[in-house]
Amino acid sequence: DPPPPPLPKKQLQRAESLPEPGSSHRCHGDPEPRAGSILYSIPAAHPRHGEAAPPRDRASWAPKKPLTKSQSLGEPPARSSPQAAPAPSLKELTFGTADGELGQLLESPAGVCGLLLGCQEASLARLSARMQEELLGPEERQQLLQAELAGKRWAALGVPEPRPCCQSGDAWYFRVGFTFEHRQLQFAAKVPKPCCSSLGLQSSLGTHCSIQRLLGRFTDRLPRELVLPGIPGKQSQGLSREEPACPAPQPVLQVLLCAEVPQQTLADFVKDSHALHRTSPGHYERLGCLLLLQLCMGLEHLRGQNVAQGDLCPENLLLVECPCPPRGQQGQKEPLGLSLPRLLISNFFKVQEKQRPCSSSQEQDWSQGLAAPSPPAAAELNVGRLIYQILHVDISLENILGFSSKRLPEIPSLSIYSAGLRRLATLLLHRDPHQRVSIEQARGILQVLLWGPRQELFARSRKSLELLRSWLEVKRALLLLRFAENSAGARVSPGLEEWLCCQYFQGVTEYTLYQVTQVLYG
Repeated sequence: DPPPPPLPKKQLQRAESLPEPGSSHRCHGDPEPRAGSILYSIPAAHPRHGEAAPPRDRASWAPKKPLTKSQSLGEPPARSSPQAAPAPSLKELTFGTADGELGQLLESPAGVCGLLLGCQEASLARLSARMQEELLGPEERQQLLQAELAGKRWAALGVPEPRPCCQSGDAWYFRVGFTFEHRQLQFAAKVPKPCCSSLGLQSSLGTHCSIQRLLGRFTDRLPRELVLPGIPGKQSQGLSREEPACPAPQPVLQVLLCAEVPQQTLADFVKDSHALHRTSPGHYERLGCLLLLQLCMGLEHLRGQNVAQGDLCPENLLLVECPCPPRGQQGQKEPLGLSLPRLLISNFFKVQEKQRPCSSSQEQDWSQGLAAPSPPAAAELNVGRLIYQILHVDISLENILGFSSKRLPEIPSLSIYSAGLRRLATLLLHRDPHQRVSIEQARGILQVLLWGPRQELFARSRKSLELLRSWLEVKRALLLLRFAENSAGARVSPGLEEWLCCQYFQGVTEYTLYQVTQVLYG
């Protein structure tokens, strides 16, 4: 047989070296883009086939890699190559993110809508953290101050007033001054009343906006010029009487140094706000919702550490003036009672492992919870009583035990918040513990009362998870736009209420909203 014809030779073409994936980034010598700037330097275009690239572009390319056996000629490198820059997380995404990295996110299955929603949540988290630092101060600075105050006593502190600036049910508070880092700081010296001390517990509670923060402690004799109201003897007489020739020695007391200077107690606030409630019921009851929200958030924090509020009554809840007035309104004093103060829990006890046994009768369980405020199970009942007290409705222990859960004292409808507060108080004071809402649920109800969704949202459309998800997405976008507009106009600086609002929209989901609105609106 004749031999077969020879096989044709393959025409192999020279493979062109392709630029590495990193070549689309900024070239050597290009100026760094300025953070927050809208104008950026335009990167040089890649050379076309057959064109010579400028030397500057050639220098910016990465060293060429040999082709692997599994890689076809002319095929671009796989995305999983070690040189490929990973897509930035949504927390790292900013207006200055490079378009190459942004393009990777745009190709994700979530798409543009998911990308924007994730950016909004990350932005709310950053804003919330910044506002919290404005309210509480940097954590590092507080640690330095604690170290500086270690071992200091009354002699190292300046006491401008001999009388307490605030008296709660369990302590007296004196305003004191201290020089730190060439600045004069003011904080409070807390002198616990007899049998009302929780010193060892308070130093281990962590940082929270609704929990009193401890800077230090010491034991020392009370300075002779300081007055403790209600204590029999020389101190209760004031400074008008002449001192005897041989004065009795001052008592040795435990003293706590606290970061916040209390302005008044919640009991003082309620007592002084009858006129405000009559003339501006909507504003006053909104303040009441915000104060109750801070209390519930603080109680949640304590329960997470197996700690409870010692005596949950208006006399033991402190109110502190927020540090910064609105920007652009410096020097304009807001009318008394119209500004939102911080609410602080200052009295604590450790929850015992063995709880109070359940009573055989729900009536007995309900009565014992109201009569003994210490058990943690009674927190819901006491918050329910606080709603009535804030709204100036008589709900004393003597008469509440005469009502059934369906015949609680009537709360008059004075504002858009009245019906919701009435509903919340009824749920918190329910005689059946299984029907009673928890502190966490009460916090969610207060947030819905303050920022929605309100009942009219469901007047046109049936309530559904899809409707609540859409409402939540729109409200988050509008909240961020409001912050941007206020910042551009320099009208107001974010404060405590804005921080509480950010906390709500940062963490809430459509599932939580469905459950809360079901309980609140039925």
